[in-house]
Amino acid sequence: MRDKTQTNSAGPGDGLIRAGAVVFFIGAVATLVTVAPLFLGTKPFPTYMFGLSMLMGVGFLVAGAGVLRSVAAGRRQARGASR
Repeated sequence: MRDKTQTNSAGPGDGLIRAGAVVFFIGAVATLVTVAPLFLGTKPFPTYMFGLSMLMGVGFLVAGAGVLRSVAAGRRQARGASR
């Protein structure tokens, strides 16, 4: 039995993984910008920049949720194929 899914089509969870990667990258850049004044001896950035740094963790969690969703879909598909 041949699978009807295209090889380049997005599976369940792929969008969450991509969105999580983008949010993580934004958080990583915000972290670098926030930490840079400590090493350069300049005036620190406002407090909201520290909040933006938390996007790294949020992005990691979103990407992790996408991975779990993808794994669950794969398990459902494998369980359905074995019956």
